This record gives sequence, structure tokens and C-alpha cells, in this order.
Amino acid sequence: MISCSVQKTEIIELPFEQDLFPEGIAIDRRTKKVYLNSLKNKKIVSSTIDGYNPENFLVTNEYNYLSGFGMTIKGDTLYALGNSLTTGKNKSILLLLQLSSGDLIDSYFLDNSDFHYWNDLAISSANEIFITDSESNKIYRIQRPNKNIEIYLDSEQIPNSNGIAISDNDEYLYLASKKGICIVKTASKKLVNKPSEGYSGVDGLKFYKKNLYGIVNGWKNQSKNGLFKFTLNTTESEILESKKLIEFTENFNTPTTFDILNGDIYFIMNTQLNNFDEKTNKIIDVNKLEPYKMMKTKAE
Repeated sequence: MISCSVQKTEIIELPFEQDLFPEGIAIDRRTKKVYLNSLKNKKIVSSTIDGYNPENFLVTNEYNYLSGFGMTIKGDTLYALGNSLTTGKNKSILLLLQLSSGDLIDSYFLDNSDFHYWNDLAISSANEIFITDSESNKIYRIQRPNKNIEIYLDSEQIPNSNGIAISDNDEYLYLASKKGICIVKTASKKLVNKPSEGYSGVDGLKFYKKNLYGIVNGWKNQSKNGLFKFTLNTTESEILESKKLIEFTENFNTPTTFDILNGDIYFIMNTQLNNFDEKTNKIIDVNKLEPYKMMKTKAE
């Protein structure tokens, strides 16, 4: 069942350079700073959550960072994924960066003959890092502080996962796969729900207060896209219904991921990804670049 609501929103203009093409966003709940990465410039920028004091947190290619993808924050650590955008011999990277100093804590590389895209990540309370690969059926796992990168899951039942979330008790992983949102019991690695294609096209995904929230941007029919709440059952193992919180009208330009702070959802309305050529790393039309706008809305 799908319903729709009318949400109060606030729009914050972020004073960054207009050629970032940000895929990932993360908010530090202690300092109230927002962090965006850049597909084009292979860097990470930050500002206050209300759009002041913009600065470079990570300069271009620092610590071998690549085109920015999913990011998340835990404690004083920013976890930032990156990929080279070439289709042959591509690389993936995960950086762990100390927020208070900008120093590198650790880094992980995936550099093999397979084509892979480390797309998004979730972290358990035991410091397990789970990473999706949107170009395969693989989910990777890193148990900090170990350096091993293991394949946690590789199942045709769960293809091409993009967004990922984990329940507060670490019991379930939620994977935004090509077939819909898949719910996996973390310990047994078993798929416990029957994914619905009606819940496919999800990019960013978060677990918050016993429910899921997701940005849906994968449908050609724009009316199917938007910011959604997915209500879970009491055991958090099945989706009961979805509710569209924000309709993506013509004012939206490819929102991707989001973060939640104090009950508010924050996401970039206009990533402008459709104005970026990944193959050449060039802007398609410089005249169409515009300031980045961050929408703030309540998580119901």
C-alpha cells in the first residue's frame, strides 16, 4: 500500500562550487556540520548545517580518494567511499577520516579485474562495515580494525544493491536491490522477506526509529520517485506499507542520498548528475550549473 503526505520543508542554499556533483552526504550530529563529496573533483567539502563557513575537508585526490559515493559518520569518524569511473580496471576505496583533525585513520582498496562500484555502506555497533556493490550481487564486509575485505554475500536473489541500512540491534540488513528492498538476517545471511518490485529504484536508505526511509529516483515515470517512509512490522523483518513524504517535482534534479539529524531528513535537491559525463569527467553544459540546495523535512 502506498500513501502520500504533505510535508513542511525548508530549503538551505549551500555556498559550494557548482561543479561538485555530490553523490554522498553526511552530517556530524556533534558539530552540526554537513559533508558533501564530489564525483567530478574527488574531494569532500563541509559547511555548517545552515550553509555557512564552506571549506574543503579533503582536497582533490588526498589520501588517493576517488570520485565520491556513499558516506556515513560514526562518532568522530567519517567513512567515505569512492570509485574510479572507468569501466575497465576500475578501483574502489574506503577512507576512514577523523572529523576533528581531518587525519586519515585507515583506508581500504579494492583493485581487481572485476568491474565493481562500492556504492553505499552501513556500520554495525560492533564496527562491522557492510558495503554494497551496485555492479554485482556482492555485499562486502570489513570487521574493524582488521584489514581483510571479505565477500559477506553474493546472491542472485539480491542483485545490484545500492542503498544499505542496518537495524539498531544489528539483527537485519536492508538492501536496496534491483528487485526491491531485501531484508537479510545478519547472522545467518538469509533473505527473510519477499522483495517487491514496487519498492525498487531506491538510492539512499536509512533505518530510523524502527522504520526505513529511502530516496527513490530509479523510475522513468517521475511520479513514482520521491522521498519515502517504509513502515516495518514489529520484528523489523517485513515492509508493511510505504508513504511518499516528498514528491519529486520539476524543481528536483536527481536527489540521491540523505542523512537524518534530530528527526529531520536532509538531502540535496539538485545534485545535477545529469549534467556530468562520467566517461570524460566533464560538465555537459557549464551554463546549466546552479547553486546546490539542501532540503530539510521531518521524518514522520
